[in-house]
Amino acid sequence: MSREDDLGRGDIEAALAARRELGARYDAELVDGFAERIERAVERRVSDEVALRQRRTAGADGGRLRQFVLGVISLGVGVPVTIVPMVATDNGLPAVAVAWLGIAAVNAAHASAMNGRRDRD
Repeated sequence: MSREDDLGRGDIEAALAARRELGARYDAELVDGFAERIERAVERRVSDEVALRQRRTAGADGGRLRQFVLGVISLGVGVPVTIVPMVATDNGLPAVAVAWLGIAAVNAAHASAMNGRRDRD
């Protein structure tokens, strides 16, 4: 926020002092100048809020896409991880269970990290 656009009590007092010194014939110019500064401040705040919302939306969309891609890759990795131990050994079920628990843990950790990042924004 620049000092020029800072609209505080001092600005109002300065406008009132200028009115007292200049007289009533300059009221329109004083009001127009003050109104213009208010409009600039409001426009700046609105644009800041719009930019913040756009950044939040872009981050959330990217996180959803990454989570989807991770899920697809997990399934792609999970199929051979399931087939190989079941075919190669007599009892590959413990190995498959450990592998799928690991895959689920990676997906849960990623989802938790994305939710935590969204909460901070």
